[in-house]
Amino acid sequence: MNTAVLQLQNVNIRYHSDSGQKRVVHNVSFAVNRGEFVALVGESGSGKTTVAQAIIGLLAPNGERESGQIILNGSDISDWSQKRLNALRGARISLIPQDPGSSLNPVMTIGDQVAEILHLHLRLSRQQQRQKVIELLTRVGLSYPELRADQYPHQLSGGMKQRVLIAIAIALRPALIIADEPTSALDVTVQKRVLDLIAGLCREYGTAVLFVTHDLAVAAARADRIVVFRAGKIVEQGPTSRVLNSPEDAWTRQLFADAPAFAAPKLASIAPGLALPAIEIGGISKGFSAGRAGRFQALDNVSFSVASGSTHALVGESGSGKTTLARILSGFTQAESGTITLDGIPLAGLRPEALRQLRQKIQLVWQNPFASLDPLQTLYRIIEEPLLNFLSLSKDQRRERVEEIAHRVALPVELLSRKPRELSGGQRQRVAIARALVLRPKILVLDEATSALDVTVQAQIISLLRQLQQEMGLTYLFISHDLATVRQLAHSVSVLRAGKLVDHGPTENVFNRPTSDYTRTLLAAIPTFRHERETV
Repeated sequence: MNTAVLQLQNVNIRYHSDSGQKRVVHNVSFAVNRGEFVALVGESGSGKTTVAQAIIGLLAPNGERESGQIILNGSDISDWSQKRLNALRGARISLIPQDPGSSLNPVMTIGDQVAEILHLHLRLSRQQQRQKVIELLTRVGLSYPELRADQYPHQLSGGMKQRVLIAIAIALRPALIIADEPTSALDVTVQKRVLDLIAGLCREYGTAVLFVTHDLAVAAARADRIVVFRAGKIVEQGPTSRVLNSPEDAWTRQLFADAPAFAAPKLASIAPGLALPAIEIGGISKGFSAGRAGRFQALDNVSFSVASGSTHALVGESGSGKTTLARILSGFTQAESGTITLDGIPLAGLRPEALRQLRQKIQLVWQNPFASLDPLQTLYRIIEEPLLNFLSLSKDQRRERVEEIAHRVALPVELLSRKPRELSGGQRQRVAIARALVLRPKILVLDEATSALDVTVQAQIISLLRQLQQEMGLTYLFISHDLATVRQLAHSVSVLRAGKLVDHGPTENVFNRPTSDYTRTLLAAIPTFRHERETV
């Protein structure tokens, strides 16, 4: 019989602000048993992360548990001091945070940061620590673990950083792991490896997992039970098979209906009247210094074209070269060899001012909304800034354009006076998308642009992208590890592995008739839905 590792009983949480107090979590009760995988799902801002932070005693300074109990292994830890909680963190309970960019120390090597948790709780020699660090980095699927241990966070991709955080969380085999969107930055093959690892800990050591996610495919494939949040309240909870097959709440039914992974395959059709290619890439190569390991080839003779008015998806593992190619396309990084033509204009030889003006035609939405938005500016100023840089519009015209685009990306106008820290991750990404769209570019590069969005907002954004494409003839380069969304949105696909193009063609062909073993491995790693789970 399972024993409860974690119990929440009638927990209420509020935040304090200049405008007063607001309760954000209402009378929440649920449990996570030994060896059990429980998924918390719901919209961004629904209270999932707030609950996770309260459990481990890491609420924001303006957050407060009003009432209710948080019980870990039979002990009520609700009112424990930070000193007492420090003894639990890492050893008995671990948190894998949502944002890898701000969770790692930029001036410490990866190896030192993983070793820190070992040093605090275990008596190991330096050599033993190093050996354990390499073992952990290997277990979470980090390539060249000896090299990565000596690198700094800025030298790793977002997915690599997330794997480092997972390595730190599992280092001491805690009784409870709270995972806050831990696989949102990972490609499907690494995601599968990480989730297999966490599932293995559940089975082997009886580790309980509280998995906070907007990825319903992962929740459906991995969770024993699902807890559905909306507006700080639990609207439904129960065994995964029951919640999937017979949801009792209308909003739960809508949540799953919006998820691309649950939709029937819907391959995008090519828009009529496509003209010359909007993007032409010919033989692009780019390498970087990799310290002791010598040279890292990020892109190796990559060539493809994207038809004007279409969506082309670029998929592959973290570190495969996708973001490097996006930076080259946008003029932020120069290729070592090869050619790029955007909207009929070759990038080679453009003067700085001409290159700056070209950026009106191509805009980026970065992977990480936590790092890409100026924390000191209001949302209005962030979205307005490109208009000030490129167009001569009156103040009223700018406001009209900003409010129009905010509405299009489902961002309430009343939020425009706030700053990024006051928003959830999904809301921040909507701001980033609005900022890119406000200039009405011809080409939009979306680097994991929907990965931080809950499925309802993701469905709205995908619908918006389709609508804008039809109305304005926009071209999208859609960089993603979410193959379900790629299949719904993209007309064509290129698959990168270690900087090389291994598959390319219409979406239907790549998904149904892949030409490379690697593409077949990617497709096989897509989460599948099991209505019955083995007993842990």
